Amino acid sequence: MDCAEFLCTSCTSIHQALDQTKEHNVVALSDISGNSESEVDTTLVCPSHDGNALRFYCIACETAVCGDCTSVEHIGHKTVPLFDAIQEQKILLHTLVSGAREQVPCLEDSINLVNDVVGSLDLENKSAEEKILSAFDELSNMLQVRKTALLAELQTIYNRKHQILFEQKETLESILSKITNCCDFTEETLKHGSETEILLIKTEMSEKLKELGALKLQYQPEENECLVFDHTHFQTLRKSLTSVGAVQTNSAVAFESTASGEGLKMCYPGKATSITVISKDRKGELVRVGYASLSAEIRDEDDMASNPFVMDKQNGTYEVTYTVEKAGTYSLEIKLYGHHIKGSPFKFKAINAGEEVDHFNNSKIPRTLNVKQKGTKRPPSSRSHGSNRRSNAIEDDLVIRVGEKGRNKGEFSNPQGLHVVGDKIIIADSNNQTVQVFNSNGDCKLKFGSPGRVAGKMQRPTGIASTLNGNYLVADYDNKWISVFSPEGKYMNKIGTGKLLGPKGVAVDKNGHIIVIDNKGSCIFIFQSNGKLISKFGSRGNHDWQFAGPHYVAINANNDIIVSDFHNHCIKVFDSEGNFLFTFGSNGEGNGQFNAPTGVAVDQKGNILVADWGNSRIQVFDSSGSFLSFVNTAADPLYGPQGLAVTSDGYVAVADSGNHCFKIYKYLQ
Repeated sequence: MDCAEFLCTSCTSIHQALDQTKEHNVVALSDISGNSESEVDTTLVCPSHDGNALRFYCIACETAVCGDCTSVEHIGHKTVPLFDAIQEQKILLHTLVSGAREQVPCLEDSINLVNDVVGSLDLENKSAEEKILSAFDELSNMLQVRKTALLAELQTIYNRKHQILFEQKETLESILSKITNCCDFTEETLKHGSETEILLIKTEMSEKLKELGALKLQYQPEENECLVFDHTHFQTLRKSLTSVGAVQTNSAVAFESTASGEGLKMCYPGKATSITVISKDRKGELVRVGYASLSAEIRDEDDMASNPFVMDKQNGTYEVTYTVEKAGTYSLEIKLYGHHIKGSPFKFKAINAGEEVDHFNNSKIPRTLNVKQKGTKRPPSSRSHGSNRRSNAIEDDLVIRVGEKGRNKGEFSNPQGLHVVGDKIIIADSNNQTVQVFNSNGDCKLKFGSPGRVAGKMQRPTGIASTLNGNYLVADYDNKWISVFSPEGKYMNKIGTGKLLGPKGVAVDKNGHIIVIDNKGSCIFIFQSNGKLISKFGSRGNHDWQFAGPHYVAINANNDIIVSDFHNHCIKVFDSEGNFLFTFGSNGEGNGQFNAPTGVAVDQKGNILVADWGNSRIQVFDSSGSFLSFVNTAADPLYGPQGLAVTSDGYVAVADSGNHCFKIYKYLQ
């Protein structure tokens, strides 16, 4: 047993006679209970040393070896008895099996859940199919009813017209018959009658003929043949029918969907509090449509439940609004299709007014988790009017802050325009009348420009962009032109002289055309790269195609022109020819509202970022203008943000004019 060898009778005698092995325990095969013949035949034999049993296990090589192996190939290696190694491996494998089997209930539950969803999907499919059939059957019935009504109306009108014409015809035929008979009788009497007969009929026939001759008749038809089927609406109806109804779906899943807002942490008793749920698909991508089954439930310390109001914003986000009656700790469950979203259930506190400081000082929640968007609020613009402000911060934060007030290199005084090209960040330093160029680490690599009202000077630089060949375009509000500088800061030429009244923002589209926002003129100019005017559109006003102090411009992947309309408190989008496409935003402090928007930018996914000057925040919208979120600037609040751009690594850079610096923030795309 000690050597794990099978011995014949002679070998057994020798084995027991040797000093090295005489103490070994030797048993007969018949005495080994529970071992089958198959087990006896599976003795491990060393492939390198014929006949040697594998009695040891080399830990370094993780293989079974014989005694000769330990002194040759595996000399110096740590070995243990094979039996011990096998026992250890058995324990390890048992542990691994146990660990793997722990997954089985979860997998079975998951399979059941998937089967449940498949079953629900089948039911929803059948329900939707029945609704489609029912809707179109109803539509078909309505068309049939309308057809029957039109045919009945046609017959009624035909009968009325026909009756009028028939009666007119009968009247005319009757009079014609009378005239014909009277005239024929009189003429026959005159031709063949005697003098006595003529005298006898003279009086009677004279009266009749006079009466018939004096009749005032309507010789024109008293009705017409007009019977027309008016199908002028059919073309519109045909177009409508091609798109009538829609099959709506989304791919939102609970395990990727998130919630944000101050209401996840705290609220005030008796005051409505809102949070935003952002639905995402299995890959973590934002879902852009609504219709998801979202439910919410709040439980207080006594386990009393209430259901908040859930509003589907139809853009993949959902607003959950709740009100609690008393101070205390509450639990908020948010479920998507019956499953908890990320972080659910949430714990929050209802705090009486005046207790906020103590709450935040004692809070264990990380600072960047759903922090309320805060900023130093700007005075409202001349057309502003207030509304209730709601917060919806996302879990992002400040990456870097560069600059302070001053006139030296790397310092600013009211920075306005901001542009990113490659790893360069270019700032139009308005009150210092210069342009500064930084790398992505915030190091100032170039500063150029000096005050003046002649070519090559800067009086009030407000906007900045770059041409396709790398030259810098500087919008100079007071000089009323666009200055062109080389990447080294050398003046080259100017554009728009005599045309621009007060340029603010500037951008370059995919064709190399230069788009200039004339803030003072409330219009937009499009120039060729050589400065030749291509077109101009817009005027002062509040219609879709008009502006009231437009500020900045961005170009999206479709070459559309996106403009911030400052005093109209909205964003307007035009195609590359200047044709109006759509607008979004209104005056206020709520999600998707503005108090004088300024900087505008487009990220790689087509989302539109807007610097909300009066509300001192940055909001994020999808490509169609639906609100998604805002950038969390609470770590270092903004004060009147202006120029805006997205960096090459997906961050957002903003000119913080009131704080005399520029900042870069992370944000959720």
